[in-house]
Amino acid sequence: MIRADAGHIITREELEAREEQWLAAYAMKSRHTRGRQHAEPEDPYRTVYRRDRDRIIHTTAFRRLEYKTQVFVNHEGDHYRTRLTHTLEVAQIAVSIARVLRLNEDLVEVVSLAHDIGHPPFGHAGEDVLRELMEGHGGFDHNIQGLRIVDLLEARYPGFPGLNLTWEVRESINKHRTPYTQPDMQVALDPKLSPLLESQIADVGDEIAYDNHDLDDGLTSGILKEEELDALELWRQVREAVDAHGGRLDPEIRRYQIIRTLINRQITDLVHATTERLKRLNIESVEDVRACKERLIAFSEEMTRSRTPMKQLLWKQFYHHYRVARMADKAKRFITELFQLYLTKPNELPNTPRSRLARGEDPHRVVCDYIAGMTDRYCLEEYKKLFDPFERV
Repeated sequence: MIRADAGHIITREELEAREEQWLAAYAMKSRHTRGRQHAEPEDPYRTVYRRDRDRIIHTTAFRRLEYKTQVFVNHEGDHYRTRLTHTLEVAQIAVSIARVLRLNEDLVEVVSLAHDIGHPPFGHAGEDVLRELMEGHGGFDHNIQGLRIVDLLEARYPGFPGLNLTWEVRESINKHRTPYTQPDMQVALDPKLSPLLESQIADVGDEIAYDNHDLDDGLTSGILKEEELDALELWRQVREAVDAHGGRLDPEIRRYQIIRTLINRQITDLVHATTERLKRLNIESVEDVRACKERLIAFSEEMTRSRTPMKQLLWKQFYHHYRVARMADKAKRFITELFQLYLTKPNELPNTPRSRLARGEDPHRVVCDYIAGMTDRYCLEEYKKLFDPFERV
């Protein structure tokens, strides 16, 4: 047991012992990690996954999420989610689920914080156009790009490239999956084995966060109307419950309470459905999780049916609304023209990508890495400097 007397400093070994006592048998314990690619002394006070979490937070790629698109481009307004606020919401939801299920919260948190660091500017529009531009040159996928960032592109340590994260975190970034994810381009991180439960929680936390918070942003923007959402049984049930118990609320507070209740209802369903599934399939170890081809962290069939119309409405009436489509089309033009310019005139690139070209690296991959690392704001500024004759360079 961990001592609680005054002046006692809790060590990593004691934290690992607490995991062994508290976490479920099928949770991924820190002391059982497959380790790092490059040998390093262990931290005396942090578990391996807490250390990985700290490394992610201090990266340039993580900071840049503040100015990367979730749905609305950054300059559209300060009230909408960015890729960073979305990431923090995913982490909050996922860690809450992990705590209830007695899974490794540190591992869930680092995977949640890292799950989108490979996203290019302008959200999925940016990913789509980079995938097209990189056809025949290795392709582009934001999960694989995230792995490139933590393995190669972040320069932080003298003894090795990247962040030298644990195998489990790298695998989880690689295997991140949601219903909107494109077909995998997985590198060789045991692709035939199912992801850890902690990795699956980050996936579902991502799904819960963007579905429900995109509803919120859709209403804030005026693109979605509450009358349209009343056609959704799940929304209507929650809205009626809030109206029945909340009295006359300020419209903004009322909307927040509806979104909050929607999230709580889905998390509650997920926890109960997952617990029943783990029992039914006799999941008793990490090895059982790895061998199971069925997604273990998942909603009940009833909740899945209830969520489907909500996802369909978002897809048709929000993500494909003309305002969102215009932003996406502009983004594709910006990225395409910048990509072609950098390929034909590499002297327009800054020193770091130019040095990679000098070492003989594939120009397409070098340019792709550079553009994928841009924020929306920087991409727009770079475009103006290079294509607007009246803009100072």
